[in-house]
Amino acid sequence: MGTGLIIFLVLAFFIFMSSFFTVKQQTSVVIERFGKFQSVRNSGLQLKIPIVDRLAGRVNLKIQQLDVIIETKTRDNVFIKMKVSVQFKVIQEKVYEAFYKLEYPHDQITSYVFDVVRAEVPKLKLDDVFERKDDIAVAVKRELNEAMSTYGYDIINTLVTDIDPDIQVKNAMNRINAADREKTAAEFEAESSRIRIVAKAKAEAESKRLQGQGIADQRREIARGLVESVEVLNNVGINSQEASALIVVTQHYDTLQSIGSDTNSNLILLPNSPQAGSDMLNNMVASFTASNQVGEMMKKNTPKKVEKHKPTQQQSGYEDDTQPEVQ
Repeated sequence: MGTGLIIFLVLAFFIFMSSFFTVKQQTSVVIERFGKFQSVRNSGLQLKIPIVDRLAGRVNLKIQQLDVIIETKTRDNVFIKMKVSVQFKVIQEKVYEAFYKLEYPHDQITSYVFDVVRAEVPKLKLDDVFERKDDIAVAVKRELNEAMSTYGYDIINTLVTDIDPDIQVKNAMNRINAADREKTAAEFEAESSRIRIVAKAKAEAESKRLQGQGIADQRREIARGLVESVEVLNNVGINSQEASALIVVTQHYDTLQSIGSDTNSNLILLPNSPQAGSDMLNNMVASFTASNQVGEMMKKNTPKKVEKHKPTQQQSGYEDDTQPEVQ
C-alpha cells in the first residue's frame, strides 16, 4: 500500500468523522451552509455535510440571570442604587431570532431595565420605593417581555433585590426610627406613671375617707358618751353647765396623764400648773352662766311677730299683714 493511499484514507476518515457532532442538553446549534442559515439542531448526535455545512454557533437554552445596578433618584430627591435581577431564557422555537436578530442580549436587557426603573422610581417617595418594589419589578418584567419576545427571549422573572440609599440618608432614617421608638417608649412610661399616680391617689382618697369615717365615728361615740355623762351628773343634782365644765377638766387631766405616761414625748401643754385646772373650771362655769343670762335677756327683749300669709287675710285682700304686735 502506497503512502498516498494511506494519506487519502486518513483524510477520508477525518472528513467522515467531522460529519458527526453532538449537541448537549438544553443547547441548540445553528447550522449554516456556505454562510447561509440551514437549520437548528437540538440535543443528541447530529450529522452535517463535511466542508459544506458548519456550526455557526451554540445557543444556551437554560435560564440565565442578569444583575443590573441602577442609580436613580426618588420624588423627594433622594439618590438610591437599585439592584434588579432579571431571569430570562431563549425560547427554543425562536433560536433563529435569538441568534441572528440580537447580538448583545445582555446590553439590550440592561438598557430596558434602566429605562423602566428611571421612569418608575422618580414617581415615588423613598418610603414608597421600599413598599412598592414589587410593583417596580412587575413593570420591568412587562416592558421586557414586550420588547424581548421579538428577539426570541422569554423573561421569566424580575426581582428588585436591593435598594441602597446614600449613607447619610440611611443614618437619618435610623435616627428617625430611633426617635420614634423613644417617643413611643416615653408615652408608655408616661402612661405607666399616670396609672401609678392615679392608683396612689385613689388609695390615698380611700384611706382619707376611711380615716374621716373613723374620726366621725370616734367623735360620735365621744358625743354619745358626753351626753350620757351629762345625764348621769344631772341625775345627782349637777346642772348641764357645771357638768360640761367638769367633763372638760376631766379630759384635761386625762390628757396630762397620757402625755406623762409616754417617756419619749417632748410635748409641753400650757398652762400646766396645778392651779390651771381650778382656774379653768371657774372660768368655764362663769362663762356658761353669763352666756345663759345673755340668752334670757335677748329672749325677753325680742318682739313677737304675727304669723304671715294667713289664708283669711289673703282672701280679704289685705296687703300689709306683717305688722308686729308689741307686748
